[in-house]
Amino acid sequence: MKKKNVAIIAGGDSGEYEISINSANVVYKYLPKDKFKPFLIVVSAKEWYYLDKDNQRFDINKSDFSLPMNNRTIKFDVVFNIIHGTPGENGIFQGYLDLLQIPYTSCGLLCSSLTFNKAYCNRVVASFGTNVARSVHLIKNHPYNLSGIGKEIKFPVFVKPANGGSSVATSKVIDLPGLQAAIELAYTEDDEVLIEEFIPGREVSCGAFKYKGKMLIFPITEIITKKEFFDYEAKYTKGVADEITPANIPLEVEIECKALSSELYQKLNCKGVVRFDYIFNKSGIFFLEVNTVPGMSEASIVPQQAREMGIGIDQLFEMMIEEALGNNS
Repeated sequence: MKKKNVAIIAGGDSGEYEISINSANVVYKYLPKDKFKPFLIVVSAKEWYYLDKDNQRFDINKSDFSLPMNNRTIKFDVVFNIIHGTPGENGIFQGYLDLLQIPYTSCGLLCSSLTFNKAYCNRVVASFGTNVARSVHLIKNHPYNLSGIGKEIKFPVFVKPANGGSSVATSKVIDLPGLQAAIELAYTEDDEVLIEEFIPGREVSCGAFKYKGKMLIFPITEIITKKEFFDYEAKYTKGVADEITPANIPLEVEIECKALSSELYQKLNCKGVVRFDYIFNKSGIFFLEVNTVPGMSEASIVPQQAREMGIGIDQLFEMMIEEALGNNS
C-alpha cells in the first residue's frame, strides 16, 4: 500500500507558537512511518516552509499547498492540524484547505470559528441549556464603562482574550480597581475581551472523538493547580499542576460530564479529537471552553486520557488521519 503524504502543520501567529511546534514534533515522532510519510510544515503570517533532515528549507506553494523540493513536487493526501491559535484553530486555514479539497484532522471552518471565540461560543452553548459563567464581551475601540461592568457581573472575574488559548494574557481580578489593567493586557493578544465571573469548584476535562460513526468519550481528567488558576505556567511547567486521569469524582458527575461532552460535540458539529473543559460544584456542571486543536505532547491531557482507554499515542494519531480521510474522501 502506498504511504500517504501527511502535512503536519504547526506554528501559527499566537502566543501558543512554541506549544504548537512541540506538539507537532510529537506527532512527527509517533506517526506510524510504515503507513504515512510525514512532513512538518511551519505556518505563520510571513512564511510557510518545510525543513528537511539537513535543515535545508523549502517553501510551500500556497496556490495548491504543495511542496516543491529536489526537482519534484509533493502533494499532500491529508493535513494533520496541530496549530494552536490562529490560523489553525479559528477556521482560517480550514477554509483554505476546504477550497483546495484537502482533508484535515480538525473541526471545520464554522465550528472552529465559533468555538475559538469564547464569547460567542458561550452564547451558543448556553442556548442549548448548558450552564456557563455570566460574562461581559468587549470589542476594541468600542466604548465601555468600568463601573457598569461591575454592576453586570460579580467579582472576582477572569479577564481573557476572547480569541485565544493556553491562558495567554489572562488575569484573575478580585475588584474593580484591577479591571482596567487586566483589560489592557488581554487587548495585547486580541481585539475582543471576555470578562467572566469566577466559578468556584473543581476543574475537569473530557476528550471526545467521533471515529467511524461512533462517539468515543475519553476518561475524565481533573486539573488541580498549585497557582490561583490554571494559567500558562501551570499548564506547561512540570509540578505546578496535577492532572489526574481518571478523575476521582462522583459517578453522577462523571456520567453527566461525558453525556454533555457527547451532546456538545454533536450539536457544535465537531470533527476530529476535541477537549471540553468544565467546572463543577454543588450547583452543577459549568462549560468553560472547547479546544478543537488540543495539545498532543506525551504529557498532554488527551493523550493521557487515550492511554487510560488503552489507545497508544501512535494509534490515536493514526485514527485521527483515518477519520479525516474517511470524512473527506
